[in-house]
Amino acid sequence: MNTARVIEKEGFAALALRLRGEGINNLDLLTAVEQTPRTLFVPPQFSGDAYSSRLLPIDCGSFVEGVDLAVRLLHLLNLKSGQRVLEVGTGSGFTAAVMGRLTERVLTVDRYKTLVAGAQQNIEKTGVRNVIVRQADGSNGLVGEGTFDRILVTAAFPAMPRQFVDQLVSGGMLLAPVMVSDETCRMVKLVKTGSRFDREDLFEVPYLPIVPHQARAL
Repeated sequence: MNTARVIEKEGFAALALRLRGEGINNLDLLTAVEQTPRTLFVPPQFSGDAYSSRLLPIDCGSFVEGVDLAVRLLHLLNLKSGQRVLEVGTGSGFTAAVMGRLTERVLTVDRYKTLVAGAQQNIEKTGVRNVIVRQADGSNGLVGEGTFDRILVTAAFPAMPRQFVDQLVSGGMLLAPVMVSDETCRMVKLVKTGSRFDREDLFEVPYLPIVPHQARAL
């Protein structure tokens, strides 16, 4: 068995144990994660850390969140077949690929052309075909693409980004990081019921502040 396969097998087994310890034992989600080799989504020199909870650097000054956090967010989204998902902040493409296995269609956007191209290649290697990767300014969501059942944002806003709310169906959910102080960023969950919204502040996350506009150079 080659080194990558060993890392995948042992890494996933350890991850599954840690997640069960947190009460995350959704079989569909765990299967989707297992079928999406994490080593494809981290730089080769960090493949040994693919299943760790460390932040790993990628191009354009960005990073891949630890795998535990990525799966915890996917668990919170409660993804189902038939759903349409918008992700703002593609990064390496890992979460988009896993979401693609669980839902009907995923549209993921990033401001960096380099990250979009890399994520596209990574996702293609996994055989997932229902994820569209696009370079776009996601700071206002994605107007003109209709509504979504789930929106996942991985760049922090100074306040809850209400501009996304119109792009959610009734019963839809938004997960977005919000800066609660100069140093602290917290994941916030918003569920839309008719014209009402239920907000729940969750846990601290390491995301960077959102930067509007597409990046021209990178």
